[in-house]
Amino acid sequence: MSEEFISIGEVAKRSGIAASALRYYEEKGLIEHTARQGQTRLYPPSITERLALITLGQHAGFSLNEIAEVLTSDGYELDREQLSNKAEEIDRQIQRLSLMRDGLLHAANCNAPTHSECPKFQRILRFTQQQKVKETETQSEK
Repeated sequence: MSEEFISIGEVAKRSGIAASALRYYEEKGLIEHTARQGQTRLYPPSITERLALITLGQHAGFSLNEIAEVLTSDGYELDREQLSNKAEEIDRQIQRLSLMRDGLLHAANCNAPTHSECPKFQRILRFTQQQKVKETETQSEK
């Protein structure tokens, strides 16, 4: 095997990404192999940096399709507005999750005889339902 290329198995080992996922990334156009040795896909060593970028995007909540939009054949170009929008989305998720955590902790430690008798828990239920209605309305507008 040529030293200037690494096998799909080696890429999987170095990146922590399963070979099946690497093949899926190829199908999606996120990565491409540069050579073959028999049936084995070969990649340039720089593929690990590209995979790290894909993983970072996924951890930030970007879909593979969104990640594919910023990747080019020779690198990537990050859309600053898209990054800002994602950061705002993450802030909203953090707020929602914090409220949910606080509500669960309250429900776990509430002194009311039952949750149905707890005014705070009832407010949480109403708020959750209102949020679901807003979410459904927003989705139907798209």
